[in-house]
Amino acid sequence: MTAVRKIAVVTGAGSGIGRGVTLALAGAGWSVVLAGRKAERLAETAALAADSGADLRCVPTDVARPEDVDALFETVRERYGRIDFLFNNAGTFGPGGVPLEELPYSAWRKVVDTNLTGSFLCAQAAYRLMKDQDPQGGRIINNGSISAHAPRPDSVAYTATKHALTGLTKSLSLDGRPYRIACGQIDIGNAATDMTQRMTRGVPQANGELAVEPVMDAADVATTVLHMAELPLEANIQFATVLATTMPFIGRG
Repeated sequence: MTAVRKIAVVTGAGSGIGRGVTLALAGAGWSVVLAGRKAERLAETAALAADSGADLRCVPTDVARPEDVDALFETVRERYGRIDFLFNNAGTFGPGGVPLEELPYSAWRKVVDTNLTGSFLCAQAAYRLMKDQDPQGGRIINNGSISAHAPRPDSVAYTATKHALTGLTKSLSLDGRPYRIACGQIDIGNAATDMTQRMTRGVPQANGELAVEPVMDAADVATTVLHMAELPLEANIQFATVLATTMPFIGRG
């Protein structure tokens, strides 16, 4: 008997952690719906996963736009009839090196709309499907950050949204409990992606110094997400922290 493929949605699938998780899921036999703003980057990810033989579907999506999120999950419903896993990964750091008192409102809104509101909209849409489908249930993993625990200098918008994601994770866990909807969070520190290239050139530290920080392979994060995703719904990793071993996090500041 052929095993039934599980269905995953990965946001921010066009690069970085989202690309790595997509490849890991595809390699493990999942069907994956790739969501992200840039169609060409989604196509690149899908091409990298082509050898897996996985069923892949690219859906250009801006998670900050409710109509885009509705269209994404309607595509999932029409194509598969269910969803087993959402990796809420899309996010932006915002302008770097801008002091709090100089941060434009538009920049604040862009970070909040993408990181927090986008995660809520996708979680809400996935929750609706998971609650109504038969068999009922599924799993949501939010991409937090070690900034959900401790900020970097001049990162007020990013840090605020990542702290808020922890509250979203806890609420989803509680509200999903009667419907076999599990929710966890992975907090990542210095995975080697386009977003963290600046770490290798030197970034501001809490003591005012500029320092190069170590990074780790994003594939190691993907391995952890895959493990969390493939647990039975009777088990949940509520919070996991994966970081470059020697980066300045423990004792930051």
